[in-house]
Amino acid sequence: MTEKKRIVFVVNPISGTQGKKAILKWIDERIDKSIYDYSIVKTEYAGHATQIAAAAVQEKVYMVVAIGGDGTINEIARSLVHTDTALGIIPCGSGNGLARHLRIPMEPKAAIDILNYGKRLCIDYGKINNIPFFCTCGVGFDAFVSLKFADSGKRGLLTYLENTLHESLTYQPETYEIENEEGTMKYKAFLIACGNASQYGNNAYIAPQASLTDGLMDVTILEPFTVLDVPSLSFQLFNKTIDQNSRIKTMRAKKIKIHRIHDGVMHFDGDPLMAGKEIEVEIIPSGLHVIALEKKEKQESENLLQVISNYFSGLHLKGEKMLAKRQSHLFELNRTLLGKLSNNNHILK
Repeated sequence: MTEKKRIVFVVNPISGTQGKKAILKWIDERIDKSIYDYSIVKTEYAGHATQIAAAAVQEKVYMVVAIGGDGTINEIARSLVHTDTALGIIPCGSGNGLARHLRIPMEPKAAIDILNYGKRLCIDYGKINNIPFFCTCGVGFDAFVSLKFADSGKRGLLTYLENTLHESLTYQPETYEIENEEGTMKYKAFLIACGNASQYGNNAYIAPQASLTDGLMDVTILEPFTVLDVPSLSFQLFNKTIDQNSRIKTMRAKKIKIHRIHDGVMHFDGDPLMAGKEIEVEIIPSGLHVIALEKKEKQESENLLQVISNYFSGLHLKGEKMLAKRQSHLFELNRTLLGKLSNNNHILK
């Protein structure tokens, strides 16, 4: 008789918006018990998932499954790099960038099914100042918003958009030097994003050509822009074409060094961290096993309207009244922002 493979499910009780009790019930109903024995462990504090995953590696567990968002995935995956234990994902965070790139369904039942019949793949991961990341990292506005998002105490796409709209009124681009294998280049930039995967999450493709298996990071530099550029930038971000915008500069590299004038925040997989003036980012090839779908030859891109439609169609579970209130608040913020930008001829420079 063939010995069953062991799975450890790690649950972050507070990440994202999905109900965890239902997911645990679906795991028991859908996981193939002829193949797997499983256990479930709930995290109790920051960093606990890293310890749970490390213990699973020592016990030669076949797969550790993250039930949570990109932060929980990062905590678990950093203990799984360069081991035989694979990462599985049931996405229920705010962005789910890595899961989306791997084509893991956002619907928990379908994500559980992937664990039964998905393929074992080997992907790259990155380090920013020696801290592992698996999706994206960077400096500038996105890192600044990540810090505000973390401090807000609320989760979800609407909260992220609210923070983005608020902070964009006052945020000023900075001057950076980027050093790679070919030399040093100077940029005045709104943000610098380093993509191992193609997106932040929520199908916002900041590095649309990025591959998890090419041994390279895709670096996206957003230079100063005006209010007139916002509609096209927003559309192209969700339509996988932001690299075609004239305000965007891109490069591919195995390793870069970012030099900036002041200390400040950086982010790794959406988690903010204060850092110094010198930042090193590198890609480590083929360092992590994951359970996912095999990549299609060509994936259809979703346009912005599809993304918004898909997102809001799933929110009825949270209550239509609450959604309507948050939407109204968001639209009012957006109108205020555009009004201020127009009245003051506000230019990001």
